[in-house]
Amino acid sequence: MGLFDRLRRAFSGEPEEEPKKEDEIVSTSEEESSEPEETATDETTTVTPEEDQSEVTEAKTDEAKATEPVDKETEVTEEVVETSEEVEVTKEIEVTSENEEEVEEELLEQQSAELEETKVAPKEPETETTPSETVRYDKGLAKSRKGFGAKLNALLANFRRVDEDFFEELEETLIEADVGFETAMKISDELQDEVKLRNAKSRSDVSDAIIERLVDIYESEGVDEDNSLHFAKDPDEPTVFLFVGVNGVGKTTTIGKLAHRYQQAGKKVLLAAGDTFRAGAIEQLAEWGRRVGVDVVTKPEKSDPAAVVYDAVIKAKKENYDILLVDTAGRLQNKVNLMNELDKIKRVITRELPEAPQEVLLALDATTGQNALTQAKQFKEVTDVTGIVLTKLDGTARGGIVLAIRNELHLPVKLVGLGEKMDDLRDFSPKEFVYGLFKGLVTPKKD
Repeated sequence: MGLFDRLRRAFSGEPEEEPKKEDEIVSTSEEESSEPEETATDETTTVTPEEDQSEVTEAKTDEAKATEPVDKETEVTEEVVETSEEVEVTKEIEVTSENEEEVEEELLEQQSAELEETKVAPKEPETETTPSETVRYDKGLAKSRKGFGAKLNALLANFRRVDEDFFEELEETLIEADVGFETAMKISDELQDEVKLRNAKSRSDVSDAIIERLVDIYESEGVDEDNSLHFAKDPDEPTVFLFVGVNGVGKTTTIGKLAHRYQQAGKKVLLAAGDTFRAGAIEQLAEWGRRVGVDVVTKPEKSDPAAVVYDAVIKAKKENYDILLVDTAGRLQNKVNLMNELDKIKRVITRELPEAPQEVLLALDATTGQNALTQAKQFKEVTDVTGIVLTKLDGTARGGIVLAIRNELHLPVKLVGLGEKMDDLRDFSPKEFVYGLFKGLVTPKKD
């Protein structure tokens, strides 16, 4: 069964139940959050008797001063009055203590009930692990899915016949959707014969044929693709990831988020501020280090980037760091200098750690569409890129760029940015990407 068939069957099943579970979890947390309000009320009631008792004591002192020359009978009366007041205060305190005991009993009952509820369904987080990744891709690719669907619907609405004019317009539509020129031409050529064989006439049939061809090409081009990140084979040596990319694509932010991921996993992480030429780049990475709680190796601006990386590698080796993430400059306008600089950095790393760097990751901004594809081609000429980090995928309708990267560059996408939160930098999942990009655009399978 091909990926498109699994895609169609998935949409004819029950893919929309995960968000309901999230709503149920939210409602549960709202009920639990009501406890502090009850506790605050209890604290207020506890303070009240102390205030009443101080007022009574002041009243007794004033009466005592005013009645010093009075006879014994009056004094006895005053004693009786004082005793009755004290009894009233004592009763109030007793009532309050009884109320406290009742409140404590109620709280204990609530806590025991919550514990019983927890015991009844302790495996909910485990069942949500896989769907949550699907939900992330679903939300992260919402703009791309909507944009691609709108272009496809507009194309089908303007044509009553699937002829040569239709396929010319299809090529332009796919190029506008950032699937790449080569991919658009390939799909158009292959569909002409396939539509005739299927005798596709309805909009849904033609739409499904287009999407199926996109998925098939995407799947066939990625048969031998390795989307996983590689780490040092020797556990006593640090893993080194070298990040390249032009300024402004989210490279430093990606490093910070990845550092957070590994730091939370219990790894000892070190950052190297190798972009010493861009103003503010060192401070930006240092701020990420402070925020995440990891060490950063820096030198003054205009320093030799290779010297920064050398110090970082030596520190990582001596102090037993698990992972070293290296930031670099992105001055693509001067290819020769950039190539020499990156080659020097790699030589410094390899001299100290022969198996490193384990990854050379190119950061691309998904919102730039075809411009990102051009950058990838240029960087591929400059250095040995092992994988792509596609940032800001949630903020664009140009998610089709992933298809172009795979089909034209044959570079694996390894990380994708699906949001602004710290844990929204995700490992790339080809299956989840296809589901997220084409969800709702495929006609459900009929049994």
